[in-house]
Order: sequence, then structure tokens, then C-alpha cells
Amino acid sequence: MTHFVYMLRCSDGSLYTGTAVDLDRRLHAHNHLKSGAKYTRARRPVELVYKEECTDLSAARKREAEIKRLTRGEKLALISLREKK
Repeated sequence: MTHFVYMLRCSDGSLYTGTAVDLDRRLHAHNHLKSGAKYTRARRPVELVYKEECTDLSAARKREAEIKRLTRGEKLALISLREKK
């Protein structure tokens, strides 16, 4: 089963990183449901700005941790690289 690592841009300009199996369902939850992350519930609407496929949950969680350790500038560069593809 494919898992995704994703980044969202929140309405206040902050970035949120997470993992999901179904990105559409997760994005809907972040924007409309109480099951969205508490962080994003206070910063709606959110927009998907980056996604990366991983082979399994373990790989996705490891990549999520790597991305969360990046500086904001490094995260923006990662988003920019993905947008150019």
C-alpha cells in the first residue's frame, strides 16, 4: 500500500507536514472535519503544496521526520523543486 508524506500551507502561511494513505480524504479532513490535525483546524483553509510517495508507513514516517527537521527555507526550496517538475 502506498503512503504519502505531504506538506500543507496554512492560511497564516505556516507549513504543516504529515503522512496519509488517501491524500484527498486527509486534505478534506484538514479543511472541514474535526479529525483534521488540531494545528490545521485553527489555520484553515489549508492547501496541499507538496507530496511524496513512499512504499510503506515506516518509510513515510522516516521521511516525515526528515522533512520536519528542515528549516523553513529548506522546506520552501523542496516545494519549489517539486513545482518545477
